[in-house]
Amino acid sequence: MATTSPTLSVFDTKSYDRDYLGKRATEAGLAIKFHDYRLEVETVGAAKHCRAVSVFVNDPITREVLEGLAGEGVRHLALRCAGHNNVDIEAAKSLGIQVTRVPSYSPHAVAEHTLALLLSLNRKIHRAYNRVREMNFSIGGLVGFDLFGKTVGVIGTGKIGRLAAEIFRGFKMNVLAYDPFPDPAWASANGIAYTSIENLMASSDIISLHTPLTPQTDQIINAQSLAAMKPGVVIVNVSRGRLIDTYALIEALKTGQVGGVALDVYEEEEGVFFEDLSGEVLQDDELARLLSFPNVLVTSHQAFLTEEALNEIARVTVENVLRLAAGNPAIEGTTL
Repeated sequence: MATTSPTLSVFDTKSYDRDYLGKRATEAGLAIKFHDYRLEVETVGAAKHCRAVSVFVNDPITREVLEGLAGEGVRHLALRCAGHNNVDIEAAKSLGIQVTRVPSYSPHAVAEHTLALLLSLNRKIHRAYNRVREMNFSIGGLVGFDLFGKTVGVIGTGKIGRLAAEIFRGFKMNVLAYDPFPDPAWASANGIAYTSIENLMASSDIISLHTPLTPQTDQIINAQSLAAMKPGVVIVNVSRGRLIDTYALIEALKTGQVGGVALDVYEEEEGVFFEDLSGEVLQDDELARLLSFPNVLVTSHQAFLTEEALNEIARVTVENVLRLAAGNPAIEGTTL
């Protein structure tokens, strides 16, 4: 029979999970089991005798998986991320499994990565780095543009979007913002102008995505919206891959309508991002095509990857496991 002891089974474990989550669990006296593989129907048995399991953003937690967890006595699903579109929340509720997340591990980490991607793409740092490594010190083809004075459109002004917008203002850029729930006081204090999504897309030299994936934002960047943008627009996405229609983006890159793209997320990243596929043939034709463009920069969903963020993910995850096991409520704002 499954026990109710607060033992945590961690799936899709990476080295940084063992370092940060393992240390926090040890300090808190929480028993923990690490598994390198993802949580799927075939691997549910690894959660046997564990009260809680923890998964990351790309583990597909379907009703079938949740039924398997419930059968093993699991009562808590702890997401090590903010997004939860990979989880059947209603199924979890019906099975009596509480779901928690880490809603704000480090908005600074993600906002700062936005600027790192933009600067690297614009000034072609990634290409220059590879040249110099091969003792090629020529600078032909590495021309970028000043961010100063350019107009950037920020779609989504939650914690991360606001921080990114403020950093953009630090470069003395003109910042337009769109959000269905605007914050006029914040915008006024920071010299930022809210506008319609249509005007933002038509007026921006750079568009930066900071919105969750919802039915309204699913493929918000599509053939129609791309056609309405400024020719040569640069797009940065550190939020959710499905905000962009990849096929439409590729077509816009081929025509030059889009001048550059920096992505930390991709709509079909499951099974690709976070994995070492260097010795294999990439099976995703659209991702392979994107990677062939010289004006596309892709990182593998690493915007969150800072010491501060990993410590916060570990703290919230471990504390929630212990709280719920003791019959206490989870940390405010973390329950789904």
